[in-house]
Amino acid sequence: MKLRTFARTGAIALAAMVLVAACGSSATPAPSAAAPTAGPTAAQSQAAAISGSIIVSGSSTVEPISTGVAEALAAANPDFKYTITGPGTGDGFKTFCAGETDISDASRKIKAEEAKLCADKGIEYVELKIAFDGMSVLTSVKNTTTACLSFADLYALVGPESTGFAKWSDAQAIAKELGSNTVFTDAALAITGPGEESGTYDSFVEIAFKGIATTRKQDVTITRPDYTASANDNAIIDGIAGSDTSLGWVGFAFAEENKDKVQEIKISKDVNGTCVAPDATTIADGSYPLSRSLYIYVNKAKAAANPAIGAYVTYYLAEGTISKVLETVPYVNLPAATLTASRDAWAAVK
Repeated sequence: MKLRTFARTGAIALAAMVLVAACGSSATPAPSAAAPTAGPTAAQSQAAAISGSIIVSGSSTVEPISTGVAEALAAANPDFKYTITGPGTGDGFKTFCAGETDISDASRKIKAEEAKLCADKGIEYVELKIAFDGMSVLTSVKNTTTACLSFADLYALVGPESTGFAKWSDAQAIAKELGSNTVFTDAALAITGPGEESGTYDSFVEIAFKGIATTRKQDVTITRPDYTASANDNAIIDGIAGSDTSLGWVGFAFAEENKDKVQEIKISKDVNGTCVAPDATTIADGSYPLSRSLYIYVNKAKAAANPAIGAYVTYYLAEGTISKVLETVPYVNLPAATLTASRDAWAAVK
């Protein structure tokens, strides 16, 4: 799916023009303050014209980054073609491990059962971390009663024990059992969020609920089932905006570009703790409790057989590429050492 605001197409086109200019010049573009400062530049990674096609699928969260990189590369190489889709991390790994795609975008690490599926099909891959993201917990801009929630509060509202809760106040008893002092409103509770095919769903449950669910002897992999689920981030935003006392969660980028429709709730990991708002700084330093890493997974055999795949990944990791795309897509750059580790992992299999 495509991001709808920030004049996304024009913004990525601008990024492409900047990168194209770099490719036609011996000058090295100056990195942004948050960008890593080591490694080959985008210009240096394009010594020869690139042609051929690639197929990328997976996380809707990572899709805008991978698309921005592909658009910039294609602007300087008209014979380079790409297909990039964002059905969700889980669905992306299904097609990747079936050998149907070249690269899988992921908003979480591959699960053991997914890795086994790839292994059973003889598919070897390299995991490359490419950026940071946060998951934003959201409500309507009209909701004036909820500004801060702890993991305990979120579990009481959305966890596997809250099935059937129709009002925020229905979660009060569980929250109190968990030690929370939060007082919930008696208003309707309308929840919209990602479905189980989404890495954002998996990451949210893993980070926010696992510890609590384990202690309470509940399933550590699920939320309550009775909410409006969607694989489309824009549909989630619309669902949250459609109820004055809504609750939901989505990737930070989609929340940031829809602040006219939804508002972000500050989050505390600890019960009755200090709540932290998501932004570039708190996501990068991990102080925002719902921070996570973003990845691409590359099929080694396909990359060896198709030069377009290798050229795309090399360009992806080149100095200035991701940081330039992230000027128009609000995720967070990796520290230099982390991006260097991704470059080293890729160099080892090229």
